[in-house]
Amino acid sequence: MIRFENLTLGYGSRTLIDNLSTSIKAGELTALVGRNGTGKSTLLRAITGLGDRIKGNIYLAGKPIDSLTTAELAQTVAFVTTDKVRIANLRCRDVVALGRAPYTNWIGRMQVQDEEIVMHSMALVGMSDYADKTMDRMSDGECQRIMIARALAQQTPIILLDEPTAFLDMPNRYELCTLLQHLAHQEKKSILFSTHELDIALALCDSIALISPPQLHLLPTEQMVSSGHIERLFTSGIVNFNPTTRSVSIK
Repeated sequence: MIRFENLTLGYGSRTLIDNLSTSIKAGELTALVGRNGTGKSTLLRAITGLGDRIKGNIYLAGKPIDSLTTAELAQTVAFVTTDKVRIANLRCRDVVALGRAPYTNWIGRMQVQDEEIVMHSMALVGMSDYADKTMDRMSDGECQRIMIARALAQQTPIILLDEPTAFLDMPNRYELCTLLQHLAHQEKKSILFSTHELDIALALCDSIALISPPQLHLLPTEQMVSSGHIERLFTSGIVNFNPTTRSVSIK
C-alpha cells in the first residue's frame, strides 16, 4: 500500500533516512518509533507529499506520489497531526464533514451519501452521540477520535497519524491504539502512526518501523523484538514479548 524505493530524507547536511526500500501493507497497523529528531515526522510529511525528498520515490496504492494530483492525493492518504484541536461553535459532525472535501462539488455542498459517510465514520470511532457537540467542550481523547473520524470520512486507503496519543492518559492511549488496530484490520486500511509508547506499539501493532539513523528497519512485531534493534536503540535491558497474550515487558 505504501512503498519506498531508494528513499533518502534529511535536511542540510544531515541524512535521517538513507536509501530506504520497503513497503507497508494494507490491513495492518504499523508503529513508527525512534528517538526525538530522527525523522518520524519528516517521513510522515514526505508520504503526504508535504515534505521534500533528497532522492528516491514513494508509491501510494501502487502509484508514484509525484504522479498524483492534489485531488488524487487527498483521496489516497489522510493525515492526523499531533496538534490539539479545539474548534468552538463548530459541531463535531461539521468537523468530520471536512473529510468529504475531496469529493464534494466546487461549492463544497454535501449530498445525502456524504452525510451518511460522515455519520458512519463517527459510529466507527464510537462518537455518534457527539455529532452536535462542539470540540471546545470535549476531552483530548474525544477530540482525537473526532479527528480520526474526519480521516475516515476522507475514505482513503492510507491513514497517517503523528503521535496521536501525545496528550492522552494511559487508559486513553491504549484505547485509542486498540481503535486504530480495529480500523486497520476491519476496514482494511494501511495505518501508520508515530509514537513514543513502545509498550503499546509492541502489544497492538502488526509491524514496527524503527528509525535508527540513517536506517529504517521495518519488521513484523515479533521479528522486531527478536532482532535486537529495540534494545540497541532504547535500552540496555531485554525486551520480553509474549506472542500468545501480546504482552510486553522490558527489563
